[in-house]
Amino acid sequence: MSRKLRMGMVGGGPGAFIGEVHRKAARMDGGIELVAGAFDIDPKKSAQMGREQSIDPARVYPDYQTMVDKEAALPADQRIDFVSVTTPNKWHFPIAKTFLEAGFNVMCEKPMTMDVAEAEKLKAIVASTRKVFGLMHNYTAYPMVKLARDMVAQGDLGKVLKVVVQYPQGWLARPIEKEGQQQASWRTDPKQSGAAGCMGDIGTHAANLAQYITGLTIREIAADLNTFVPRRRLEDDGQCLLRLSKGAKGLLHASQIAIGQENNLAIWVHGETASLEWHQEHPNYLYVDTLDAPTQIWKRGNDYVGAKSAAAGRATRLPFGHPEAFLEAFANNYCNFADTIRARMARKKPDPIVADFPGVKEGVAGMKFIEAVVKSSAKNAAWVKL
Repeated sequence: MSRKLRMGMVGGGPGAFIGEVHRKAARMDGGIELVAGAFDIDPKKSAQMGREQSIDPARVYPDYQTMVDKEAALPADQRIDFVSVTTPNKWHFPIAKTFLEAGFNVMCEKPMTMDVAEAEKLKAIVASTRKVFGLMHNYTAYPMVKLARDMVAQGDLGKVLKVVVQYPQGWLARPIEKEGQQQASWRTDPKQSGAAGCMGDIGTHAANLAQYITGLTIREIAADLNTFVPRRRLEDDGQCLLRLSKGAKGLLHASQIAIGQENNLAIWVHGETASLEWHQEHPNYLYVDTLDAPTQIWKRGNDYVGAKSAAAGRATRLPFGHPEAFLEAFANNYCNFADTIRARMARKKPDPIVADFPGVKEGVAGMKFIEAVVKSSAKNAAWVKL
């Protein structure tokens, strides 16, 4: 298939952060073109973003339902191939459901829904419509994360014994939601964000990363959530003990009141014969330790990385020494998502390396994680099964 895929977007209007990241990342490899959107709940702001993106005014819509109806009525060679949902959390389920049932593929921001019940419904809709559904857990798309995953799968660490994962930030150390800060306002509002604040926003990233790298599943959680900023409606800090499949244990810490921390997502995986360590703020390096030997530093972009992990090689664009990071990770998920759509259009089964992107399975797992964390903390950190 030689043409670009036609992308639509719901959300990502003026002042939005994540929508612009999606737009830049989707365009990075030249195989996707943004052609339509309902960018804001305010039709005037949606039209403004349409002008900024040089989109035909006829395909800039006042709301997502109008967008679905109008796009579905277009000839097959003109309508969008997929939509990206970049709204606050409460809109993820109804928008994804509507587009899937209208026959469109969907890329959705995380967390996937507002609760587990919605997540299970969406899983059933994805299965029944047979459309491609992607969930933007971008951190698993870094080359060195894929290398770490393949090292674990190839037995380089032996049996995984313990996982330690963290995601501290400091940007919500003050009640900036009361000052009208747009990103803080909806993330601290349970009506828009859901049952969890910090754990829903970034704790889910940590949980997803731990399970992706190790191939293990979180089975039980004992969580202690905290709301340190007075009168904030959702937690801004938390820590969890984890019991994973195959007997592994874990620790997960997430915070948005850790002053001085920016986006310090990091993971340590300890096995019977070796350990590995990866830091999101220094993403081009993977550290591997064995007993009685110096630390190995694997560096992104070198041929030995691609030789060890085909997925890491596919996710690498630049030669060694030229850093790749946040936007490229988003683009890696878009690249695999788009190539999976192309394979489906050609009535072919996508290669497993192409199908390596988060989807509805990870979305359901994320909602079960949030539900268990909230339930455990309410029971004074009692163990709760997912």
